[in-house]
Amino acid sequence: MSASGVSAAAIAARLSAVGLPTRVEERTRFTTVEAEVPETLSAKSWREVLDVVAEADRFGLLATSLNGRTLWAVVRNTVPTTGDVGGPGYQR
Repeated sequence: MSASGVSAAAIAARLSAVGLPTRVEERTRFTTVEAEVPETLSAKSWREVLDVVAEADRFGLLATSLNGRTLWAVVRNTVPTTGDVGGPGYQR
C-alpha cells in the first residue's frame, strides 16, 4: 500500500469510528475516501468529521436530492525527493 493509501486508510478508520460507512479507492496518483453522511449527524460528530478530513489534501461534500450526502477526501501520493525523479536523459 502506498503512503497515500496508508493515510487514506487512517482517515477512513476515523470516519468509521464516527459511524460513517466508508469506501477507499487507491489510484495511481492519489487515494480517495468516500463516506455516506446521514441527515441526522450531530453537530459534535460534524466537528469530528471535519477534523478528520482536514488531514487530506482535498475534501468536499456532494449533496443531491437523489443520492443523499457523500463526503469525499483525496490524499495525493508524495513525489520522490531523491533518485532519478527527472527520468532518463534529465539534465541537471
